[in-house]
Amino acid sequence: MVLWNSVYLDRALDELRAQDYPVRDEDAVRLSAFSRKHIRLEGRYSFHLPDLGGSHRPLREPDGPDEDD
Repeated sequence: MVLWNSVYLDRALDELRAQDYPVRDEDAVRLSAFSRKHIRLEGRYSFHLPDLGGSHRPLREPDGPDEDD
């Protein structure tokens, strides 16, 4: 899960920079791929990954609502 988070954090930062969104390097280095809000450290996980045709799932818009909203 940490690897998954790392991949998507990197993609999100690249996308934000490509859209000229202000991303400061000193802030980006403090991001952690080990955010645990969505991870239950105990328990079992089963992964049913959709067929994305070798691509990634789309990123959310930076100014859009959080998934919890």
